[in-house]
Amino acid sequence: MAIRHSVKNEVLLVVAFVAVATLTHSVWMAWMGAWLVHTDQPFHADVIVCLAGDPYGHRILKAAELVKNGFAPKVLVSGPPGFYDLHECDLAIPFAVRRGYPAGWFIAAPHNAHSTEEEVRALWPELIKLHTHRVIAVTSDYHTARARRLLTANWPGIEVRMVAAPDDFFSADGWWHNREGRKIFLLEWTKTLTGFAGM
Repeated sequence: MAIRHSVKNEVLLVVAFVAVATLTHSVWMAWMGAWLVHTDQPFHADVIVCLAGDPYGHRILKAAELVKNGFAPKVLVSGPPGFYDLHECDLAIPFAVRRGYPAGWFIAAPHNAHSTEEEVRALWPELIKLHTHRVIAVTSDYHTARARRLLTANWPGIEVRMVAAPDDFFSADGWWHNREGRKIFLLEWTKTLTGFAGM
């Protein structure tokens, strides 16, 4: 009898937990989405760094907008290898030019990195060449917190502020409403946890 009673209590606890989690899902899921995001107010910087990984162009356009608003004179455009032997900066800069921004605002930084950590290290020599002390880093909102940790760890002596570019599918308080948002959330949390684990 005691065993049955114990099992019954355990089942009731599980049911209660599932019920509470279901009823409060919009709260804790939004918190988990918000944990991925770190945004700062922009400041006057030596250069804006546009991190790679946005096939829709939101990052490069946000970076160009910051130059237009006088926050920095140039955008250093990260360029990992991409499609058909092109680096991402080879596609991003012409995209911004087609949207009306001057080509002279952009500095292409092609490299062969395959992760944000590799990318951050690949961009370091370019920042040294530019005598950089203050950077605005532009990336998608879900990528800002993880990117900030990597930037501050690998760019000693450089003050970094993060500015988020919008994403078509992810929002911290509603990422679970569409398939692409759920994929972004899962991938970014996987990268975050493996980063904490040193993998």
